[in-house]
Amino acid sequence: MPEPAQRRFRSKVRKPKDFDDYWNDVRTRLEAIPLAPEMAPDPLRSTEDVEVFQSSYTSLDDVRIAGWYCRPRGAAAKLPAILTFPGYQSEPAIPKDLARKGYAALSVAVRGKLRSNGQFNPGYPGLMTHNIIDRHTYGYRGLFADAWRGVDFLLSRPEVDPGRIGITGQSQAAGLSVVTAAVRPVIKAAAIGAPFLCGFLDAIALTRTTPYDEINDYLRMYPEHRDAVEETLPYFDCLNFAGKVACPIIVNAGLQDNIAPAETAYALIDRLGSADKRLYAYDGQGHEAGRDGPHRAIVDEFFARHLQGTEGKA
Repeated sequence: MPEPAQRRFRSKVRKPKDFDDYWNDVRTRLEAIPLAPEMAPDPLRSTEDVEVFQSSYTSLDDVRIAGWYCRPRGAAAKLPAILTFPGYQSEPAIPKDLARKGYAALSVAVRGKLRSNGQFNPGYPGLMTHNIIDRHTYGYRGLFADAWRGVDFLLSRPEVDPGRIGITGQSQAAGLSVVTAAVRPVIKAAAIGAPFLCGFLDAIALTRTTPYDEINDYLRMYPEHRDAVEETLPYFDCLNFAGKVACPIIVNAGLQDNIAPAETAYALIDRLGSADKRLYAYDGQGHEAGRDGPHRAIVDEFFARHLQGTEGKA
């Protein structure tokens, strides 16, 4: 098969000199805030084989973050765990399917999502440009912290094996997975699709589709802010976190994706620091990126191998 044209793309994203200092400061602030994890059983949503809980914990700026936590009913041994997040416009799913495959699973409602929007709620559209001219208050600063704290919640659970935690997600959830795997080396495996938040400044030139086009709309309205926007966004670009991702990782992308262009997925795979990485590119696919086809079995086998120690389908 000939190499797709998107493979030849070269990103223009550059890493700020104080990138690591900036995020080390955020992490220091975050670690000073007590996690205060809570869990409440949800019998209505539980089943004979899966226990469902409403969960919550405290994140950056003392924002309380909600989530759905599921585990196999009656599991006696330490469980492998998987962390996941919602897309830009979607709400967090209840991860009962992962629990049925033998995992403890946490689906985080990052700030702005249902049950986590009492203190921060810029809306959709709105998040992409919320305080976009100031890296210290840009909306994604808090979302990244919310994602990292999801790892802490899993580590607080006595039934979770801290040596077998994976992360997964599609679109925005893929971006949040990358930044989490980069700063939390406890993550042992990552499977992501149609990665969003990769190559912001590349993507706004490659596509005219929301959510990225929210940035183009903002710049059309406030052209005098272009320099400030171009200064802020590299601090939040997954391409600048990618080099610190060391765990095995697979990425699926749709070659006809007009939301998260495939060019940026190739840029991501090039920058990932992992020695065990692979991109699955699906021709004829848009933002769904093959996730509802054969790639689902690929993800199942990947996590079964890396988190459960088995070769077959999880």
